[in-house]
Amino acid sequence: MTNYRARRAPQFDTPAAWAEILGPYPVTAPFSGSQIADVVVIGAGFAGLSAARRLRQLDKGLRIVVLDGLRIAEGSAGRNSGFMIDLPHDLASEDYAGAGDDAALIALNRRAIAFAADAVAQYGINPAYADPAGKVNGAATAKGEAHNASYARHLASLGETSETLDAQHMQDLTGSNHYRSGLFTPGTMILQPAGYIRGLAEGLRRGDVQIYESSAVTGFARQGSDWSVTTAQGQITAPRIILANNGHLESFGIAKGQLMQLFLYASMTPELDKDALARLGGAPRWGITPSDPMGTTMRRIDSAQGGNRIITRTCATLRPGMMATPRDVARAGQVHREKFDNRFAQLAGMPMQYAWAGHLCLTLNGVSVTDQIDDGVYAACAQNGLGTARGTLTGIAAAEAAMGHRSEITAHFDAEAAPKPLPPQPFATWGANAYLRWKEHRAGAE
Repeated sequence: MTNYRARRAPQFDTPAAWAEILGPYPVTAPFSGSQIADVVVIGAGFAGLSAARRLRQLDKGLRIVVLDGLRIAEGSAGRNSGFMIDLPHDLASEDYAGAGDDAALIALNRRAIAFAADAVAQYGINPAYADPAGKVNGAATAKGEAHNASYARHLASLGETSETLDAQHMQDLTGSNHYRSGLFTPGTMILQPAGYIRGLAEGLRRGDVQIYESSAVTGFARQGSDWSVTTAQGQITAPRIILANNGHLESFGIAKGQLMQLFLYASMTPELDKDALARLGGAPRWGITPSDPMGTTMRRIDSAQGGNRIITRTCATLRPGMMATPRDVARAGQVHREKFDNRFAQLAGMPMQYAWAGHLCLTLNGVSVTDQIDDGVYAACAQNGLGTARGTLTGIAAAEAAMGHRSEITAHFDAEAAPKPLPPQPFATWGANAYLRWKEHRAGAE
């Protein structure tokens, strides 16, 4: 195939709250005219910007152009929970333990975290946007505690440390008496994802990487030995392309019938005033993932990250059309209201300032899509709900593949199996959403 046309462009009907709370971001002109580059990166999220940074590391003279259909951090990079996790985090499992070589995956995730930490230092990104604070798996029920105990045993078998926190410790941390216990693991970097991504983009721009926002790619086609990449207002010619557009890989007709387009939902409080903070108590920053992967994620952030706020994240729907519906967002908001009030009775009824949907891309067998799609065209897609660490890794892998560089990262993704085909529609969507609703119900108080 030599001509790839986009069937849809990235679009969201809800705000990217992580970006909103940081305030206005300077407007830049979309790409226009014609240009020649060495590499065009499509997508300016974790994968795309990591790819651009790795390209610059490999060759300081490369002409690199990054195109994104949205503003920086208005896409999925500004909508996730901000956990860059080093340990196994298989969302399809009962307790996050993976089914493959978890030790190798931990090593790779830590390389992603080190890559991000190095970027923070190199580009002068606010360190509050990339806090190596670790995270806690919160358990609210006996079943949740059993999940945590199972996960702790698995970590111990890998030589990894963890610490069990009792109910009082959890209340001292969060201000909530909802949790019976927690399992602390120290290796996670907790991000203000929009702040990190904006900082990464600004650092790359200072390094002469050209980044164009609001410049959706309408297609790319073979033009002699090069590729012609088109937007609404311009065209770039380059011998190499990196597709770092996650689920929108399918929008170009690639990996059709192999990608699951999943949406997760979150809500964020207004900035808490002094009275609310006094009633809440607890530490100013923390991150709680649920002991059951389909449970409720909670975070508290402070003024250095966009204000003293609490974020609630739960509910999932499969939407092959890559758009969450207003009904999806409304239902999730009702669930968030209940989850928040159950955890923070002292703040019950507080209205949420933001509610949003975030787009994830998964494959049935949990693999990424990092193949060479065509001559000179490389993918860094399908992060399987692990967009911060896995997105960073796939971006690095695609950049290295494009430059003919070999590493442990490229070897890992080269060894992955191909994505399994999905069941036919509409049965795949019906069945998946019924299953997700059942898993959500089963997670209960977690």
